[in-house]
Amino acid sequence: MKRLLKVSVRIFFAVIAILLIGILIFNLAYGIINYRVKSHLAEAKVLNGKHYMYRDLNKNGRLDVYEDSTKNIEERVSDLLQQMNLVEKVGLMWHPPIGVGNDGGLLGKPSIFSFFSTYDMLINKCITHYNLFTIPKSEKLAEWYNNLQKIAEQTRLGIPVTISTDPRHGINNFISNSMLGSDFSKWPEPIGLAATGDSSLVAEFGKIANKEYRAVGIRSSLHPMADLATEPRWARINGTFGEDAKLASKMIAAYIYGFQGEQLSRNSVACMTKHWPGGGPQGKGEDAHFRYGADQVYPGDNFDYHILPFLAAFKAGTAMIMPYYGVPMNQTSENVGMSFNKTIITDLLRNKYGYDGVVCTDWSIIEGISILGYDIIEAKSWGVDSLSVKDRIKKVIDAGADQFGGNSNTELLLELVNEGKISETRINESVRRLLRVKFKLGLFDDPFVNSQAAPNIVGKKEFTDKGKLAQRKSIVLLKNAMNADSTFVLPLKKGLKIYVENIDIATANSYGNVVDSVKDAEFAILRLQAPFEQRNGDLIERMFHQGSLDFKEPELSRILKIMEKVPTIICIYLDRPAVMPGIVSKTAGLLCDFGAYNDAVLDIIFGNFNPSGKLPFEIPSSMETVRNQKEDVPYDSEKPLFTFGFGLTYKNIQ
Repeated sequence: MKRLLKVSVRIFFAVIAILLIGILIFNLAYGIINYRVKSHLAEAKVLNGKHYMYRDLNKNGRLDVYEDSTKNIEERVSDLLQQMNLVEKVGLMWHPPIGVGNDGGLLGKPSIFSFFSTYDMLINKCITHYNLFTIPKSEKLAEWYNNLQKIAEQTRLGIPVTISTDPRHGINNFISNSMLGSDFSKWPEPIGLAATGDSSLVAEFGKIANKEYRAVGIRSSLHPMADLATEPRWARINGTFGEDAKLASKMIAAYIYGFQGEQLSRNSVACMTKHWPGGGPQGKGEDAHFRYGADQVYPGDNFDYHILPFLAAFKAGTAMIMPYYGVPMNQTSENVGMSFNKTIITDLLRNKYGYDGVVCTDWSIIEGISILGYDIIEAKSWGVDSLSVKDRIKKVIDAGADQFGGNSNTELLLELVNEGKISETRINESVRRLLRVKFKLGLFDDPFVNSQAAPNIVGKKEFTDKGKLAQRKSIVLLKNAMNADSTFVLPLKKGLKIYVENIDIATANSYGNVVDSVKDAEFAILRLQAPFEQRNGDLIERMFHQGSLDFKEPELSRILKIMEKVPTIICIYLDRPAVMPGIVSKTAGLLCDFGAYNDAVLDIIFGNFNPSGKLPFEIPSSMETVRNQKEDVPYDSEKPLFTFGFGLTYKNIQ
């Protein structure tokens, strides 16, 4: 026994020693890599021109055309393009995630969001587009951004970095606040902005988000979503502007105007409108992030309807377009994902609609992310799984796209060019489009931000107040029952004894007297989440709300029992429609929100704010009607509980 114990102790310490040695070697290796790449850097100086100062980005001591802010952008692009080597050109065509140090420092080692150090990606791979996930507070984020731009400035040609992000202004946010949280002002999700029906409010949101983004160095928005929510089971409805093409088109145009202005300039945040040519008609509502949801289907022969909001985006001047993962089943000559599909990118987008802006693929269509053989994120190479990673890259370029989202395999693209399988002339086409955006944003002239000013801009009271107002405007009143005396239940009088769920007690007590038990309450107020089926696949799948829309047992019976005991007001968060006929029939009052704080909801319930929101999609009456409707056709379920555009108000409140 003692011998076994001794052996176990020795094995334990041996394992610890191996781990420590491994960590030491890992740190030493990346220390050497970072030292080597940084040793090639040379500082870019600010020099005197004839009439103004300029940044000597290529360190040759003279004013080049691309460094000259008085020259037109096409001249500057051409001048820089002819100075770039192939590695620098290819690096421009990748758009991977990047990690951020909590202290504002650059990450010198791989992180969960990148398997390369920041220095390796920026200096060796020459990648100058990155998207953010987890971020620190605004001042530290701005400091990190400036540190990154300072390194970029010291590279051979000083090409500045462009930083992008998915939406961060929602209370809930796509794929969770843990990854996309921020201290920006908080607004309803885009589907809630659609519920307001107010395009001027959407434009105002865009202008505010623009200021907050630019304060920390974010110059590219991986949004808006121009997809139409014609399939109620789809997991991404909360990022859309609903199922009606006319409403969505109006909102998309206002959104892009708010972010970009009349035209792309140094005061803009460039929009990457997605997901061409409309990601809404997913077969059985399953999302195309996942293999089982790869098919986009058109049983109503309604393909062109989904393009309408993109036409509004083109007219508004969207800087970039992102195709979706999905396969447009039987709509083109081959059933492959949108970014691999030449008919979708070149024939339709480029030739038919004349779009000459940047086309960036959705994330990780070339290869996924694996650790020790376990897929954290599967490659979304639908329809081309049999191709090698290298051949997938070629197919995307041949289809007409300019940039690869989420991946950073510059080496294979370099091989394809050196082997003559992709011409450098074709590479130049994409690089020209990508450089054009950087120049228009003013990044070559002054990419830096005032990090100390960032906290005074991000989340400032004026912005948060407007976000709170938008939350209230987006809430929809669906049902207001009548009391025995023929008066409406809502709005409630203040000071009533109330039982609450999913509402913090302190906030609720400022409207009524919160009691611990339903039997002691005059009214119950419940905040609910639209139902979904929990999936347990990869990192992303676990975050998606997919599947059935109806409430399941025992939760449904629990809610109904509360309503039998006391008049109940329900506010349900609808990131997708919900099937809830039993709840609708028994509730005394029913509201829905699309991202709202507790006080916003209670302000509606207690009459501090008159509800004005209208449903941006219909509420189906059963799962049978959901299954019978067509994925590509709007508002077509049989006898919906509430139709598109429905919404009540309080007639006695001005």
